[in-house]
Amino acid sequence: MLSQEVAKIYANALLLSVVEKKMIDVAYDQFSSLKKLIADDKSLVNFLSAPQVLDENKQSLLRNVFSSRIEKLFVEFLIVLVDKNRVNFLPEVIDEFTRLVEAKRGIGRVSVITAVPLNDGERANLKNTLQAKTKLDIILEEKVDPSILGGMIIILHNEIIDGSVSHGLSAVEEQLSKVRVH
Repeated sequence: MLSQEVAKIYANALLLSVVEKKMIDVAYDQFSSLKKLIADDKSLVNFLSAPQVLDENKQSLLRNVFSSRIEKLFVEFLIVLVDKNRVNFLPEVIDEFTRLVEAKRGIGRVSVITAVPLNDGERANLKNTLQAKTKLDIILEEKVDPSILGGMIIILHNEIIDGSVSHGLSAVEEQLSKVRVH
């Protein structure tokens, strides 16, 4: 939960800065590229998170590597994360920032976990239902996890709606464990 709280704080601060400077699109594009970079190679975040590396060396690396690649504001944002020992939360901060920008644009990214892949009709029905409830243009990110047995788990803006069969069975099991038999 700490990672979500940290991500919200820093992503909101970044959003306020880029809105003020009218750089939302640039920030969105550059942080999307940065997310891909750190997803492909964990060594940057590992180096920046390493307690044995001096902060001055981390800052120097950020300036040398990124000054010609991303806006100065974003380099300084990364340096703040280093200074505050929060750089290990960078992937979560980028995800939260992306979510905030997409929400500002009227887009809702929804993770849907099902036991079997959704068919086209189910996908369209789910998307339409979510769009009607949220008033957002929904982008579905589908995952298949046979361990949920059936139903689905929906995650929208860090809110989890668990309608899986395994969750329902767990709830029944919990209720039955509370029943006293004489």
